[in-house]
Amino acid sequence: MRTLFQACLFVLLAGAGTASALDYGAVASSSAILYDSPSTQGKKLYVVSRYTPLELVVKLSGWVKVRNQDGSLAWVQQSDLGSQRYVVVTDALAQVRQRPTHDAPVVFEVRRQVALELQRDTGAGWLAVRALNGASGYVRADAVWGD
Repeated sequence: MRTLFQACLFVLLAGAGTASALDYGAVASSSAILYDSPSTQGKKLYVVSRYTPLELVVKLSGWVKVRNQDGSLAWVQQSDLGSQRYVVVTDALAQVRQRPTHDAPVVFEVRRQVALELQRDTGAGWLAVRALNGASGYVRADAVWGD
């Protein structure tokens, strides 16, 4: 009985700092350094720019373990992340439309790796987004990453 209690306690404690499934954030500072461990003494892996979406995997005091678009895991200081969500275009060219339908007029087009501010998920395979210049519309959810 004690072993079962210890196992349950371990599971509860281990999950305490874990981000919810497919929780995303984005870099809010001008850039962020990603490290191999949750410390500025860790190895610097790379730098990502503002608006880069990151999947939040584990949260610790002041640090977040994140997964980037290519699936790599790293640590970033929590202070470099903001609450506003962004997605990044993965298609060579994504069309942003007036309405969330394939036959709606195209408002603008966006090239691969360009970030768009996520406004909301329609739940029907489309995302309401806004470009950094203020133009807005709907993009197919499968044309972007970070939602």
